[in-house]
Amino acid sequence: MRILLVEDDDLLAQAVATTLAKQNYVVDVAADGEAGWELVSVCNYDLILLDVVLPKLDGISLCRQLRQAGYKMLILLLTAKDTKTDKILGLDAGADDYVVKPFDFQELSARIRALLRRGNTSLPPVLEWGSLRLDPNICEVAYADITLHLTAKEFSILELFLRNNQRTFSRSAIVDQLWGAEKDPPEENTIKSHIKSLRQKLKAAGANYDFIETVYGMGYRLKALSHEQNCPITEPETNSNQQQILLAAIAKERENFKAKVGSRIAVLKQAVDALTKGTLDAQLRQKAEQEAHKLVGSLGSFGFPEGSLLANEIEDLFQSKTSISQTQCFYLDKLLMELQRELEKTSVEQTQTLLLVVSNDQQVTEQLLKEAVNQEIQVKITTNLAATRKMIASLNPDVVLLDIDIEKDSLKLLIELSQRSPTVSETPTPSIPVLVLTERNNFSDRVEVARIGGRAFLQKSMPPSQIFESVTQVLQQTRITKARIMVVDDDPQILTVIQQSLEALGLTSKTLEDPRYFWDILTEFSPDLLILDVEMPYINGIELCQIVRNDPYWKFLLVLFIVDDLQADIVEKIFALGADDCVSKPIVSSKLITQILNRLERTQLISKMSKARCSAYIC
Repeated sequence: MRILLVEDDDLLAQAVATTLAKQNYVVDVAADGEAGWELVSVCNYDLILLDVVLPKLDGISLCRQLRQAGYKMLILLLTAKDTKTDKILGLDAGADDYVVKPFDFQELSARIRALLRRGNTSLPPVLEWGSLRLDPNICEVAYADITLHLTAKEFSILELFLRNNQRTFSRSAIVDQLWGAEKDPPEENTIKSHIKSLRQKLKAAGANYDFIETVYGMGYRLKALSHEQNCPITEPETNSNQQQILLAAIAKERENFKAKVGSRIAVLKQAVDALTKGTLDAQLRQKAEQEAHKLVGSLGSFGFPEGSLLANEIEDLFQSKTSISQTQCFYLDKLLMELQRELEKTSVEQTQTLLLVVSNDQQVTEQLLKEAVNQEIQVKITTNLAATRKMIASLNPDVVLLDIDIEKDSLKLLIELSQRSPTVSETPTPSIPVLVLTERNNFSDRVEVARIGGRAFLQKSMPPSQIFESVTQVLQQTRITKARIMVVDDDPQILTVIQQSLEALGLTSKTLEDPRYFWDILTEFSPDLLILDVEMPYINGIELCQIVRNDPYWKFLLVLFIVDDLQADIVEKIFALGADDCVSKPIVSSKLITQILNRLERTQLISKMSKARCSAYIC
């Protein structure tokens, strides 16, 4: 099958083309609508993946132009605008289907397979010719139940013959069908070698050597069947091995994207800097808008949904027909910093949440597995405590749902997980939140679960959606520990103590001994909470707090002070300047951590409301 991808986002186009090639599609790529039209005029395509927003000729206009010219190939639109109007325009222009950016690569592959089946209704899902059976969905070929191990090109050639079983293909025609337009075509002897290898593998499985016969002076074709018939059979489920290949390809392209996306962020940063200085021209503004638009689609597709939303806000601001105000400029700068932080997240941080369900109640676990698909949460099941401990050690789940009716000593596991604590020399093993699931409903059990650290007491009779709602709430609370904290103190020993305490809990921290470098570190690290010592050389903590509160971007940053003693005049002064909390020396790690977590938890809702108000004001 040959596909044309018309997409101006080169990083996304490369990733889509690579993942489709892994599924044995031949893919050509065009960066604008006019180039796409030129390729269609010289090559035959089974399907076109067509972005809507394109330079030179937009996707909907190209789609309309193709249909008016009589082209019948399938067209799948890729649009970043999930509105009814855009969908109607695309379908009215002749598109067969659409996918909204950001899209999931596996869903896109499934949509393509479904369209190709729908567009070729005369073809069975599994292709057969006598005793030969080729399944294009799982890339498997068998002759008389003997599996053939073919190369990607051998598979494509055989599929081409099976889909056109009455046609003779010359070597040049095979090249035109199965090699991309931008790649150097192989020599005709290369095709001869592929055919020879195919024949040998078919013969080894029991077929005649001339299963693919030579028509002298014309090319190759499948040898006509005598009395055997080609019988279509039901399409099987996707092969897990092929699925793993696809997932590996997607993961690799995600890393490639992360490595190359910096150039786009650089354009946005250049535009924001120019805007701050009052030197932003129309050309740079348009370029920034285009790069933000590309990021909206690609970030979500590569597993950065929050980044996609941030890029969308940036695009909207640059798209505005009015001049960008100073307030909007500060907000743009903030959005860009948040976007950079989002891209710094590791692959582990981007993976699905893992819920470990410990229960031998089959009805409950089956219901939870079904609901997990809707919740986009990965679920693993264990049926006894011994297996659970092994799985926790190997997988380190985000949250555990524990059926305490499973064994008499089930509550011991709750105690273990809620009281895990690291030592300085060990790898940090933070506690895992545990929700209890049970048929019991007496007050004494509720008290016991609460006392030993259970995060929720849930009844098995509850709907699965309600159980997952409780899981989500607990996860939101635990994500507070992903906050970034900056500590400024001229005492290196205090810095070490605080940093070790924070990192043991999984919090990201940055320490600074010399306050003269405060602003550079603040803007580079972009903390969620700032810890300041009051007395420091060069610039004291009170002055640093005042600098922060005077800045429109940083004025709402959480600030916690370290004071030598809680003297009334000092405490009154720091709170008058806008401090959120204070802690006295000597530092008690447990007390400091408790104050930090409580402060972050209390201000989480306020922060969201503040951001919503800011967005509403800008719009």
